[in-house]
Amino acid sequence: MHFRKKLLRAFASCALTAGGFLAPAGLAGAPTQADAPPSFAMLVGSLSEPGGDFGGDNLISNEQSYLQVMPALERAHVHGGAFIGVGPDQNFSYIAQIRPEIAYLVDIRRDNLVLLLFFKALFAEAPTRVGYLCLLTGRPTPEHPERWADATIDALLAHIDGAQPLPAAEQQAIQRNLETVMKSFGVPLAPGELDTIAKAHAQFVRVGLDLKFQARGQPLRDYYPTLRTLLCENDRAGHQLNFLASEPAFQFVRALQARNLIVPVVGDVSGARAMRAIAADMSARSLRLSAFYISNVEYYLFQNKTFARYADNVKALPHDERSVVIRSVFPSGGSRTLPQAVPGYYSVSLVQPLDAMLADLNAGKYQTYRDVVQAGVR
Repeated sequence: MHFRKKLLRAFASCALTAGGFLAPAGLAGAPTQADAPPSFAMLVGSLSEPGGDFGGDNLISNEQSYLQVMPALERAHVHGGAFIGVGPDQNFSYIAQIRPEIAYLVDIRRDNLVLLLFFKALFAEAPTRVGYLCLLTGRPTPEHPERWADATIDALLAHIDGAQPLPAAEQQAIQRNLETVMKSFGVPLAPGELDTIAKAHAQFVRVGLDLKFQARGQPLRDYYPTLRTLLCENDRAGHQLNFLASEPAFQFVRALQARNLIVPVVGDVSGARAMRAIAADMSARSLRLSAFYISNVEYYLFQNKTFARYADNVKALPHDERSVVIRSVFPSGGSRTLPQAVPGYYSVSLVQPLDAMLADLNAGKYQTYRDVVQAGVR
């Protein structure tokens, strides 16, 4: 049967569960989602606060160094607990490594929440890594995608590079189906937000693996990595640890999504509500922080003179001696002077024990952003 007919028939015959996850026929072992959507939607709403703006397109990361911290996380036995992160899907790779019981992905931009719901819909509809990448980029899924379980990430990307985007009618059918799945999660979405996601998905389809982060109103920067580079990136030990680099990593993240335990939150990390609500939810679940991925947000908190409020929020998080903070540092924050800097990388990623950060905060040692960065080098 022609692929188009297969695709449209599959959409017509696919019944969604209440939460939107249903294993396609013939794929045993795929996770299901039994919780009613309001439980997820109510948690998202109860943790979130009014959003703001940040000035980036927010589709993919601009931090090529994001995996360099993975060996340090393993050595420090950072595992389980609750993960907190900012930004889009680079968090999934940290989640796959740390394997938390719950992840809160908090960002001041409402668009980030909508984008994370779009990714959640991709996980719902794609039982395999190759299927996920094909849905994301609008490429045809190969026959018997389950046979790609042991394929390398390079093989997956070669399939995407070698395939043409699906015809417009099929792309539209895919988008309508993904929007239906997004709505099934129960989080209210305005029509304009669905348009935003449709445009974002069109960029993934049009540009494919060459997609780059782009700050609003600025040209593309040569020093930012492409989606292809991010997916193929290694840690400092030479391992490919993106969440799409292995089927077990992908399946862990997919299972957490299916259980509604990757929670997008609209919030300011220096605000009065979201971070305190996350801390309270962690306490109610008897969970401590495993890792807080803050990217380079602290740089802007110093600019906006809100770092002290953020520090108070960090102090309120349940934690233990293994809790850590993960940072990304750019040249504006002094990355080129750091001993961890790698030639050819525009960013540097660092891990700091949270106890060390809290001790420095209590001692009043962080007067500038560079004080924070240099403390994280120790």
